[in-house]
Amino acid sequence: MAGEPQPDCLFCKIVSGEIPATIVRETDTTVAFRDINPQAPTHVLVIPRAHHPDAASLAAAEPQILADVLAETGRVAADEKVDGTGYRVVFNTGAGAGQTVFHAHAHVLGGRGLQWPPG
Repeated sequence: MAGEPQPDCLFCKIVSGEIPATIVRETDTTVAFRDINPQAPTHVLVIPRAHHPDAASLAAAEPQILADVLAETGRVAADEKVDGTGYRVVFNTGAGAGQTVFHAHAHVLGGRGLQWPPG
């Protein structure tokens, strides 16, 4: 069921503390942690504590939590000191877009030049 922890979800296991992660921020509705395969000097994932398979599903079911995720991306950027030089927020939605963990999440990338269009 949407919003409920899923036993086979890596990010749900991070939220529950079952799997360790390098947590950089936590709120009542979100958790932010370092990506284990960083694509930039700053690469932090911001996830909702509630399980939703992707950003579109999260937006439809709980728009305020999606807003919380997005607000946290800005706070992560400020904490990581990339807010002044620029950073990118990416939501991959679906396997064809590169989503590999089907729990909604935003990537916060910064600390290097980020070209456009992305790869």
